[in-house]
Amino acid sequence: MALIGWARVSTKDQSLEQQVERLKEAGCIKIFASKHSGKAESNIDKLDEMLGYVRDGDTLLVCKLDRLGRSLSQVLSTVDRLTAKGVGLKALDQPIDTSNDDAMAKAMMQLLGMFAEMERNMIVERTMAGREATGNWGGRPTKYTEEQEKEMIQKMKDGVSDKKIATEYELSRATVGRIRQRAGIAPIKWGNK
Repeated sequence: MALIGWARVSTKDQSLEQQVERLKEAGCIKIFASKHSGKAESNIDKLDEMLGYVRDGDTLLVCKLDRLGRSLSQVLSTVDRLTAKGVGLKALDQPIDTSNDDAMAKAMMQLLGMFAEMERNMIVERTMAGREATGNWGGRPTKYTEEQEKEMIQKMKDGVSDKKIATEYELSRATVGRIRQRAGIAPIKWGNK
């Protein structure tokens, strides 16, 4: 019967140090750690590695239940896999300890999992509302203004080649081609302006 730790942060900018330190202090003999979002392939690989390591009678320690996944279904799936292997789960910051087969602890785990998913959904909604309010949807800013796009479209209609337009506005020909396509203007045949 060993204590095994699992630590995860969602981005590479975040630090695992605090979680790892707490898991060491709790007596974990081995700690698996991941620096990726819950749905990232490398996180799934690390989670599978940890699940392959734990044995019947072990207890997996996490600081918080939401470190096991991004969604309630992902967390519960991992808990089911642990249970099937005879591995208990204990969260240091929450009243969850499935190693003692307490019905109240199991109910609490499911409730906390639902609240974690609800919190994640609220964060996504707030992020979307913020993006909508500011008009900032991410991605690179365009290298040309609306006025310049109108000028380029007029030049395309006048038969100026994409290469000339790209050179004049310091854009790639692919960018000019996308503007042409959005405007519904057929490409110029070889030999034209």
